Amino acid sequence: MFIDKSKIKVTSGAGGNGIVAWRREKYVDKGGPAGGDGGKGGNVYLVADNNLSTLLDFKYRSIFSAQNGDNGRSKNQHGKNGEHIFIKIPCGSIVKDNETGKVIGDLVKDGQKILIAQGGRGGRGNARFATSVKRAPQFCEPGEPGIGRELEIELKLIADVGLLGMPNAGKSTLISVISAAKPKIANYPFTTLVPNLGIIKTPDGDGVVIADIPGLIEGASEGTGLGHEFLRHVERTRILAHILDIFEDDPMKNFEIINAELQKYGGRLTEIPQVIALNKIDIVNEVKADMLKEEFENRGYSVFPISAATAKGAKELVDYLIQKIDEIPPPVFDVKVEEDEIAFDHDDSEFFILKEKHTFTIQGGKIERLVSVTDLRNQEAVYRLQNILKSMGVDDALKRENIKDGDIVKILDYEFEYYNEEN
Repeated sequence: MFIDKSKIKVTSGAGGNGIVAWRREKYVDKGGPAGGDGGKGGNVYLVADNNLSTLLDFKYRSIFSAQNGDNGRSKNQHGKNGEHIFIKIPCGSIVKDNETGKVIGDLVKDGQKILIAQGGRGGRGNARFATSVKRAPQFCEPGEPGIGRELEIELKLIADVGLLGMPNAGKSTLISVISAAKPKIANYPFTTLVPNLGIIKTPDGDGVVIADIPGLIEGASEGTGLGHEFLRHVERTRILAHILDIFEDDPMKNFEIINAELQKYGGRLTEIPQVIALNKIDIVNEVKADMLKEEFENRGYSVFPISAATAKGAKELVDYLIQKIDEIPPPVFDVKVEEDEIAFDHDDSEFFILKEKHTFTIQGGKIERLVSVTDLRNQEAVYRLQNILKSMGVDDALKRENIKDGDIVKILDYEFEYYNEEN
């Protein structure tokens, strides 16, 4: 099954929390704070892999999560960092952020890698807050959250040669003859429903990738037939081999129809050089074939009469394609990749206040994480929490909600009685 568009959800690992701990060992005077830092969360990467030619894997798995960092430990031990994950995608994949629509990656080379979600930083343990004045800090930091996002991946096959032609022009037969590809072949239109890739071995041992693009018909650039879905796979080829069924009544008209669709689609398609393959010479009289060959040559095209069914003329066509591939430089893709700030955005300081009679429930990632690592039995830790919440604007937000002394402020499962220090 060929799938060339897919959506995936990824989440980087959250950083582990720092901890509050103390060094208590025999013969160690005034051991002091010994809470270690939390480990860093794992990153999420996309990696281009030459061995893949479809996004089929994402049909069965579309949610990926990196490992969280471990919490810090006593004796100043650092929590274990979370493991990164590397998601393999085919070369030629364009990556978009689903929310913003921005293109954040264009992976064309094998092994090319991009970071799409950075793991959260680990929180600091209380040992990191010790100073000459504050020798016994009673607080620590929570780890940063992971980054969750949805991505859209669009595959544009990277092939050296693209085969164009009307349905039943003989493209699938030709690719089966000149490469090891085994496409489905039948005597009815739209036999080929997905692009087929084949490899042509060159004399020096390299391979030329050839793509059989499903049949185009008039109106393909507007979505008629199959062509519109797969025209984007032609964009990254170096040369196009236009296969014409000369057994048809008017092969020249078919040629004009397909080229008109390429013009309508636009982009690189109008610039890619074409070579003409006049197919089915085994069942057409030589006069018709010679007339067509002369007409195309007068237009400046290189022309090869072939029979895909018998392989007649196929070697000459392949030799020419290999020669042209050596002469034509790889295309430069005009894909505007934008800076991806979301991959590094761990800010979850936004909060909401839900009011119900005299109870004000505060919800927010950072606030909840701060409360979860605060020892609310320790006055010093509570004072620090209050100062942080005030600097985040929580106090002002509560006042805008008309909170009164004696009202209840609830965060997670903890409840606090509010009083205004300014009164």
